[in-house]
Amino acid sequence: MAGRGPPPRGVCLVLLALYAVPASTRRAEPYYGRPIGRLNQYAHGIRGQVYAVDESTVFVRGFAYDGTGPDAYFWVGDTPQPSPEGVPIPYPEDYTTRDPPILTAHTNTDILLRLPGGKRLKDIKWLSVWCRRFTVNFGDVFIPPGLDPPRPRVLPELKRLAHGLRSGNISVLDAKTFYIPNLHYDGAGPDAYFWVGNGSEPNPFGTKVPSESGSLHPLRGYQGEDIEIQLPGKLTAYDIDWLAVWCVEYRHNFGHVYIPKDLDVPPALGQTKITTSSTTSQTPASATNNCKEILDKRLQVKWELQGNQIQITLSARLRREQYMAFGISGAEGRPAMLNADVVVAYWDNKANQPKVADYTISHLAQCDGERGVCPDARLGGSNDVVVVSGQQKNGITTITYRRPLAAKEPNKDKEVLTSRSQSVIAAFGPLNSRYEANAHSFMDTTRTDVQLDFGAQNDHTCIGLSELDDDGPAPWPPRVIAGVTNFTARIGPAGGKRGYTPITGHPSWGIAWYINDQLIPELYVERGKTYTFIVEGGEDQTNPAKFHPFYISDSSEGGYGQKKPEDQNKQRVFAGVARDNEGYAYPTAIGRYCEWIHKTTDQSAVSDTFEAYMKTLQLECNEGEPGILNWTVAEETPDLVYYQCYTHNNLGWKIHVLDPGQPIPLPGDQRANSAAVYLPTVTALIVVLISFYNIASR
Repeated sequence: MAGRGPPPRGVCLVLLALYAVPASTRRAEPYYGRPIGRLNQYAHGIRGQVYAVDESTVFVRGFAYDGTGPDAYFWVGDTPQPSPEGVPIPYPEDYTTRDPPILTAHTNTDILLRLPGGKRLKDIKWLSVWCRRFTVNFGDVFIPPGLDPPRPRVLPELKRLAHGLRSGNISVLDAKTFYIPNLHYDGAGPDAYFWVGNGSEPNPFGTKVPSESGSLHPLRGYQGEDIEIQLPGKLTAYDIDWLAVWCVEYRHNFGHVYIPKDLDVPPALGQTKITTSSTTSQTPASATNNCKEILDKRLQVKWELQGNQIQITLSARLRREQYMAFGISGAEGRPAMLNADVVVAYWDNKANQPKVADYTISHLAQCDGERGVCPDARLGGSNDVVVVSGQQKNGITTITYRRPLAAKEPNKDKEVLTSRSQSVIAAFGPLNSRYEANAHSFMDTTRTDVQLDFGAQNDHTCIGLSELDDDGPAPWPPRVIAGVTNFTARIGPAGGKRGYTPITGHPSWGIAWYINDQLIPELYVERGKTYTFIVEGGEDQTNPAKFHPFYISDSSEGGYGQKKPEDQNKQRVFAGVARDNEGYAYPTAIGRYCEWIHKTTDQSAVSDTFEAYMKTLQLECNEGEPGILNWTVAEETPDLVYYQCYTHNNLGWKIHVLDPGQPIPLPGDQRANSAAVYLPTVTALIVVLISFYNIASR
């Protein structure tokens, strides 16, 4: 074939052949490297299994730490025991501050650590979680003497068979990554690809491997370039016998290399950084006629392949400050928000322009800057999605964006497949004050498995966008509690379209404070008096979805603990927050977790009154003791403050502060001889709880 030149309109693949490891020596999955040992726990719930990934990288699987140490780091050294003579391993390593960040709480995190300062495993004797300020060892593991970690493997060059294919010696950098130096190929093969498979020789029963830019288009020409490619999906170097450049249509091998049977390379855990020596220029595939309607036909999704990118257009009838989200499900075969890779698109009404953001869902909770439903950029990652265009017309918001097919950040992104269908998810929901996604209702998310084939052509089943129910159910009247000095503070559901959001005008992420078992009531207090809050918002700092310390502030948003110092300084805190000797803030009103949960599903839409809604809930409490917050209202306290959650935004509501003897500005007669009085008004049904003692004292 090489002597006659490529056949017209043919298909060719570039194959690199590798000897496969026999079944008896293939790596069991999952493979994390050479075991070092389990972290010994001495304090703060340290836990994790440690592996040697390569000579300068370790992997900690299932790492746990309560995050309460004031100055803790991963710490390594060569002394007989962990000591101050060690050095920190920065984590995360891409920090922007002068000093490495202090280790935060983790509950079951897989962590990759690169040894600092060019150190190798042979240069250290232990890995510790070490408190630098108090020189305390929270947990450690010792490096076994003579440990031989996995190493990259150098292979021969590509066999030179056709189309000028040649290279330098190929390296297997890890179980999924190949480094091909000085690659030459004339690009004349009409349908040539990197190709891997099994057998004694390259054959048609192989698998395409994306190019160095993530493209699955036929290979271009290379003139002495150094490239790195990664095996797709769950394939590893232990699963294949060869890597080749192969012509698919004409079933021709242009050159290959075999993989040795005794391969022992590092696992692919994200430690290998892929570099691209050039940009592939390809003619976009024509797929402009692909369109599907999902979310009960309320969201239209159009897509078009463009080289190693995919362009997606979302259209929906969005309300003001509402987002639409679409992406790859966190699990194949079902709709899973956890570990999903989604794009959140919305119309920025302040700037009057479309916006998109790449999101990672690491925890089913509001983003706290470290975990939750978070923009990749807020977690130190990259925003790999770009706005192409957008418009608002006839009540429909349409936003077009572009993202890579490949997973640029394996820990945050998922690959968009073009060879088969894959599970996708979508949702509508409100934006918070940061213009980030807040929790959506059950009816506004994908509830059954939805499969899209992004490699399809002319897959068009769209008819028209369904109308949204703009009327919706009537919100419940706001609640008021006055004349009492003792309060319980628990967590409960936000009440959907009848509860938190219509009452406050703020977005909700699905839960809120229940004070005396009322949904975010407005409280009335007097200056000079002392009030007691029995707090049951959770005490497990490793589970952010159930850790809600209670505090009182002048911020209508809350979330003091997740704010940057400059934003914290904008809040005045009146109770529930203290500072340690170093000036670091910490919450004080922490207790066991109690939550009002649904007996079945959320019945807010069919509950005309809050009292009817409460009958659909049941209280569940963890073992333990509640926290106690005593607040004496100072004379200088403003007339309006808020009870809030220390770790999350938008869980609480108003506290009205009155002078002694000042009447509570409630309509109707407040003088009641009942502990609970229901006063209907023109605008609201107000629940007033008045104790006999406070009534008599007036």
